[in-house]
Amino acid sequence: MTPPTTDAARFTQIADALADPGWCVTADFLSGPEVQSIRAAAAALEAQGAFAPAGVGRGRDLLVRAAVRSDRVCWLDPAARDGAIGAYLARLEDLRQALNRDLTLGLFSFEGHLASYPPGACYRRHLDQFRGVELRTLTAILYLNPDWQPADGGTLRLYTDPDRPDHYETIAPHGGTLVTFLSARFEHEVMAAARERLSLTGWFKRRG
Repeated sequence: MTPPTTDAARFTQIADALADPGWCVTADFLSGPEVQSIRAAAAALEAQGAFAPAGVGRGRDLLVRAAVRSDRVCWLDPAARDGAIGAYLARLEDLRQALNRDLTLGLFSFEGHLASYPPGACYRRHLDQFRGVELRTLTAILYLNPDWQPADGGTLRLYTDPDRPDHYETIAPHGGTLVTFLSARFEHEVMAAARERLSLTGWFKRRG
């Protein structure tokens, strides 16, 4: 029987992939029960009214533009360490330290939110790093969708080749999968899904 993959081994695989080609898909970063626990926490937050329509831009330029982005988000307390979400954020802190050790990325903090895409919702092609503000360094997307099927749609298109602007990798949002990529390098978009699509999306940032 193949022994289970340790976090240390996963972190090394992620670091190697981020060094080249700059992006990584890690299946089963979380187990099925861990995914279900975060989904339950997300449902509780939804019941409390913690989700709101996502905006585009930052600060005073933040606008809700449903034609560009039509998901609903709940921003997370980065200091949270309780419950399933807190346990995941603690694991990301371990990843941050490992990547700083192996790649000297200077990652200082993490900000993130739960993102719920109702059927038909999407997020048009974009870059995660804001123009003129180079703090977001590494994007980390955890998918929370058990039993996702090809007919459900909702794939991530990651544009990986600057020499071929229309070339992309297609990544299905299977529960437990973690996608990481350099925020300033890769444009990406979320395709519409036939059922609700849930993720915990965030960014490791450099010190401001």
